[in-house]
Amino acid sequence: MKRVLLVATTTGYQIRAFGEAAASLGIRLVFASDRCDQLDDPWWDQAIPVRFHDEARSVEAVRAACAGTPLDGVIAVGDRPAVLAARIAFAFGLPGHPPGGAVVSRNKLATRTALRSAGLPTPAFLAAPLDGNPIALARRLRYPVVVKPLALSGSRGVVRADTEAELLVAFERLRRVLAAPDVRFERDEVHRQVLIESFIPGVEYAVEALLTHGSLQTLAIIDKPDPLDGPLFEETIYRMPSAAPPSTQAGIAAAVSRACAAIGLRHGPVHAECRVQTDDEGSVCVYILEVAARPIGGLCSRALRFATDVPLEAVLLRHAIGEDVSCYTREATASGVMMIPIPRRGIYRGVKGIDAAKAVSGVADVRITAKPDTVLVPLPDARSYLGFIFARGTEPADVDRALREAHARLEFQVERELAVL
Repeated sequence: MKRVLLVATTTGYQIRAFGEAAASLGIRLVFASDRCDQLDDPWWDQAIPVRFHDEARSVEAVRAACAGTPLDGVIAVGDRPAVLAARIAFAFGLPGHPPGGAVVSRNKLATRTALRSAGLPTPAFLAAPLDGNPIALARRLRYPVVVKPLALSGSRGVVRADTEAELLVAFERLRRVLAAPDVRFERDEVHRQVLIESFIPGVEYAVEALLTHGSLQTLAIIDKPDPLDGPLFEETIYRMPSAAPPSTQAGIAAAVSRACAAIGLRHGPVHAECRVQTDDEGSVCVYILEVAARPIGGLCSRALRFATDVPLEAVLLRHAIGEDVSCYTREATASGVMMIPIPRRGIYRGVKGIDAAKAVSGVADVRITAKPDTVLVPLPDARSYLGFIFARGTEPADVDRALREAHARLEFQVERELAVL
């Protein structure tokens, strides 16, 4: 039986999907996650305890746990796990992204620098110390700009500023985000800096792809039908297949391939984000925003399936053990997912209308992941969603309609927090 190591956080949504795919393929899945190493298997899954801030010791922990039972592949779920997974693959002599490339892909400043050095279209950018005084900085910028953390995902902490005053507010807001307990728990020096870059207008897309020894296989180009022009950049709908012209899609795929080479990624899943500008003559300019050395996150992968109803996780597992997956193409049916946004801060009590939302023509499922009686914090200050709506249809427009109608039927009960005196 082939054995694949899955490196993930304990809260990763995709762990169960990988487990189901592995069972269907007859693959033994071995877990490595950031769980307590003092308790005896607290999650009853025989996972190897690792620490993402201590990569050397984590590699040795995996080596000790797998002594005598070699691994056949390594997969990561999440940005921090992707760096550790690359180091483990390198240490075990398995195909994977080079560790240096994985490190660059997780750092937005390092990514910008690599793309600019390769001559790829890149917004003007600079880095500023988190504990510095942004007033002088604000006076010398050309607006609009976007303020970003270097290593958070899901648009967390990302804010557009059109004026000096807005820059100061955005900077302070990001300081609060990076001071959050879950961010400080990472013990990562990368959070001591802030990236400020010029705002790039255009249409935004996501790309799911696989690299096989440097050759890019595009699995899906994903439309983001809602405009993402700020001041916040919360993503809501992912929809596929893309409605972009074939020439635009070809330009996106080519740009992602060049970006992977510039960053230093070579073998494994990649998830890219880009903005596309098209001039009056139809020429396309693709700005790569980021390329992550891991697959699409959360439950969003459920929207991407392949012919004969094969899930993304099964394709990734086959690729990890060295099988040729070039024959896998996305299903013909249009599909999509809505990441349900948190409407306001407060205590979540529940939701009404789930059955009505599921009854909408084209809706495949509604999954509420928020837990009752917990405090909800909207993006960009936190990183979570209320849940996910999945839809399928003949055309992308059908998917878009179904997702929006289902969302309109949901009524979330969010109470105001009581002030603590």
